Amino acid sequence: MNRDRLIDFAQALVQRPSLSCQEEKVANRVEEEMKILGFDEVTLDDFGSVIGVVGGAEPGPTLLFDAHTDTVDVTGGVPWEKDPFSGEVADGFLHGRGSVDMKGALAAMVHAAGGVDRTRIRGRIVVSASSMEEVLEGVALQAVMADFPPDFVVIGEATDLNLARGGRGRAEIHLETIGVPTHSSAPHLGRNAVLDMLKVIGGVEGIGGVGGVELPVDPLMGPAILALTEISSAPYPANSVIPSICRATYDRRLLPGETEEAVLEPIKSLAEAEDITLRATTGVGEYTAFTGNTLRKEKFFPAWLFPEDDWFVTRAVQGLAISGLAPEVGAYRFCTNAAYSAGVAGVPTVGFGPAKESDAHMVDERLRLVDLEAATRGYEGIIEAVLGTED
Repeated sequence: MNRDRLIDFAQALVQRPSLSCQEEKVANRVEEEMKILGFDEVTLDDFGSVIGVVGGAEPGPTLLFDAHTDTVDVTGGVPWEKDPFSGEVADGFLHGRGSVDMKGALAAMVHAAGGVDRTRIRGRIVVSASSMEEVLEGVALQAVMADFPPDFVVIGEATDLNLARGGRGRAEIHLETIGVPTHSSAPHLGRNAVLDMLKVIGGVEGIGGVGGVELPVDPLMGPAILALTEISSAPYPANSVIPSICRATYDRRLLPGETEEAVLEPIKSLAEAEDITLRATTGVGEYTAFTGNTLRKEKFFPAWLFPEDDWFVTRAVQGLAISGLAPEVGAYRFCTNAAYSAGVAGVPTVGFGPAKESDAHMVDERLRLVDLEAATRGYEGIIEAVLGTED
């Protein structure tokens, strides 16, 4: 591992802003670094993901490492101590938006794969610098996996250098109540869609003596979550008119085995009990990549979980031990690109990355340099444990 080169590369990624669908500058820099490190193949796909391939000396499985290139925005109101795009290296940290989520892990993956001794591995390593994860988890990765089908996948989201063998999923639930408009001087002649929505929300939240929607609990991932994130009505502005439509959005964090039907049915039942006209659906996301191509996907991203004695899980643990790490085995509490690789495609997947989950999306986001180096060694160890020719 060339420590200085690794840090310089991670710094360069942080210095390039890359909101979802605007990752081109980061993608270009990743392509450049992969070529410098001698990857056998480097491509940019239709949706802005950069894919680098390193082949081993013998035929064997494909091990895919995935890290996304997009970040959340820097919102106003709370000032940063350092410029969020400075990429400043100070006090043992790399500072800036995306240092944790997840340009540090991306840099570590690229350098781990680029520095491997190819005579000592079989199969191939694929590194995916995928686009648009912050808005459509796993959808860009799906396109990568179609072109480079993997046998195993490593997601680089933060685990505090521990190993994740599962992760929560996510659904965006859209609710719409339909009322009857009338003049607000005679509200009894219509039906107020906002009041109907308040009854639905009251039922969901367990307000006013209603039991609420019961959510499952997983012993490893904790409880499922249902959080109200948005509400609006129409017409707006409602000048002397009783609103005929009210819309609400819930963020639903999913546990393994949950289906779209099972998630929506309890909410629909609440409305039926109150004789409320309700439409309950999962949202649909549509985003156009900087390449000009569009991804469109229903926003239901499943949870996933592999047994602790799964072959790939145990080999990954062995690989991290080779690297001098002693990981605990747990699960992500948030949704990642593994919602596709594991949750939909069923490909054996683990998560491993530097920093804690709680360090992502923060003001004054920063990554410890020693963790960046440790993550690189960890990825090297996983490569050795899974693809090494010496068992």
